[in-house]
Amino acid sequence: MSELITADLVDLDLSAATKDAAARALAERMAAAGRITDLEGFLADVAAREAQMPTGLEGGIGIPHCRSAHVTEPALAFGRSTAGIDFGAPDGPADLIFLIAAPAGGDADHLAILSQLARRLMDEEFTGALRSETAPARAAALLRGDRPAPAEHPPTAEHPPPAEEPSRPQEPPQAQEPPQTQKSPQAQETPPAEQPPTPHAPFRVVAVTSCPTGIAHTYMAAEALAKAARAAGVEIAVETQGSAGFRRLDPEVIAAADGVILAHDVEVRERARFAGKPVVDAGVKAGINRPAELLAEIRAKAAAAPAAPETGGGAAPMDRGAAEADGYGTRLRTWLMTGVSYMVPFVAAGGLLIALAFAIGGYTVNKAPSVAEHFVWAESASWAALLFQIGSTAFGFLVPVLAGYIAYGMADRPGLVPGFVGGAVALTVNAGFLGGLIAGLLAGAVARTVQRARVPAVLRGIMPVVVIPLVSSAAVGFLMFLVVGKPVAALQKALTGWLTGLSGANAVILGVLLGLMMCFDLGGPLNKVAYTFAVGGLANPNPGSLKVMAAVMAAGMVPPLAMALATTLRGTLFTRAERENGKAAWVLGASFITEGAIPFAAADPLRVIPSAMAGGAVTGGLSMAFGCTLRAPHGGVFVVPLIGRPLLYLLAVAAGTLVAAALVVLLKRFRPAPGGAAPAPGREADPRHEATAQRTAGPGREDDRSVHVSP
Repeated sequence: MSELITADLVDLDLSAATKDAAARALAERMAAAGRITDLEGFLADVAAREAQMPTGLEGGIGIPHCRSAHVTEPALAFGRSTAGIDFGAPDGPADLIFLIAAPAGGDADHLAILSQLARRLMDEEFTGALRSETAPARAAALLRGDRPAPAEHPPTAEHPPPAEEPSRPQEPPQAQEPPQTQKSPQAQETPPAEQPPTPHAPFRVVAVTSCPTGIAHTYMAAEALAKAARAAGVEIAVETQGSAGFRRLDPEVIAAADGVILAHDVEVRERARFAGKPVVDAGVKAGINRPAELLAEIRAKAAAAPAAPETGGGAAPMDRGAAEADGYGTRLRTWLMTGVSYMVPFVAAGGLLIALAFAIGGYTVNKAPSVAEHFVWAESASWAALLFQIGSTAFGFLVPVLAGYIAYGMADRPGLVPGFVGGAVALTVNAGFLGGLIAGLLAGAVARTVQRARVPAVLRGIMPVVVIPLVSSAAVGFLMFLVVGKPVAALQKALTGWLTGLSGANAVILGVLLGLMMCFDLGGPLNKVAYTFAVGGLANPNPGSLKVMAAVMAAGMVPPLAMALATTLRGTLFTRAERENGKAAWVLGASFITEGAIPFAAADPLRVIPSAMAGGAVTGGLSMAFGCTLRAPHGGVFVVPLIGRPLLYLLAVAAGTLVAAALVVLLKRFRPAPGGAAPAPGREADPRHEATAQRTAGPGREDDRSVHVSP
């Protein structure tokens, strides 16, 4: 096993100006050392992790990291920047950059070392030594733990040596044993006479920390919470659910705890252990940046009499990072996006299978008998029928999944059962996608209401398993069957009839409207609404719904294709990073991934978004006017054989792309320079804005975990 970091993986004069450039410079050192097999593939994995949540930390630290199949063995590269690089930290740029590369199946020993490094980064003496070091070899030794930082604490109960239990994250003694059997070092050194009276037992907290990759933030949050607890006189036990595995908290410690802190960005494993305890639920970065606030919050919750029970739900996953001031409209949008994001994979799989079945077996394949009763191996018609019936089965889950995960976004796991039941009832009464949306919202609201009901302590353990599913499913089923279902079904039928009868100017106007929606927020809520509207028509296809699907996909391809064309024709109007993004945007646009235009819109929204909307409106209107149809819900140019009037369809996409590219070039030519004067044509964009150009919007927020695939 090679050393985690060596001198050739250290750059004490990192000259990169953006986080992408910094990651590339450090990754190139890893590739030269044979730690990475595919540089571009690894950087794509780093960027995907960065899109989930910025990796900048307070104190001038940037810690990009990922697990990747392109990593041969765990590696750490360190760079020190004089100017500072923006990694999204609230207190400004980072000057200490750590790039962590872990293989997809990383071994526990190396990952434990990485977790110890993450903890040491919370020590100001350690980071100060890295800032003052002048030799790469000595910096590498410091990072490996081969030599201590100046004035580094000697091994004590509070600062255990790195070699102790490498597979288990280090905690203060009270974090691993029942609190009543432990005393802090300070308590042992202070004579009994000098100790203040303690009429009450110490406040006890258990905590769980976890992040999507489980490499860095997980352990840094644990260390920050432990330090804040020591300072506040709180006894804490922290369970780190990281890549090196996790050791469960002792059930006796959980039972003795006064409250629970969950600092996480992925689902907490075995959460039911904390049922009945007051809970503070936050993102993992909150555990790093404001641990004292979390401890104060759990004290306040525990002091409330009685505390709200933890029934396996707590705050809904989509609400964890929501600000208190967020209105109902903001929450509603997030809940709906949650349902749509979980539905998209079913749409892609089922829709493409159905489209392939039509391509192989013709448009009568939907009338074929069940392949379970009749299947001839040598007949293409049988294979087409097989694909169609598999795809139709997958499509049958769309409405229940949509409803179930809307409810999940509102009420966590207790919302899943009533959500799926309500979605299935919506299908039974022919209420369609609109019924699924309503069923999901009803299920989430009912589950949240039942969760908050005060019940005797003896019943709390069965609340998430029996009571909540039983009561909420019965209530939602009653509402959908007898109250909501029939009116919604009638509205759905009227809408389907209207789509079927669309022709002429009305169809063109609808195409323009759908094109504007697809391009307004580039994969955000309006984009998802338009896409869901189109996909809903594929469940019972007719000429009108097939035209809608074609217009929606065509318009969604325009923004990334337009940005790619603009960067190709007038590259001097864009930053170096934008030109690189433009190369990828060709493929993203052709694949119907509208998010490929987000980096451009984030850097210059007032020019990019209106241009994209104009191009999308042109494409959507032309697609409708040409009468193009589409039976596949995804695929871009790769499903052209399944498109009705494919040449006219491609012409509509090309026309919208040209309009959007021309507009964005025209608007950028006349944008004011930082000093107020317009730049001369061809002037290179200000490199100071390159960091902004790298940021993406929408799904990358900490409280938004929607799928990064444009529908």
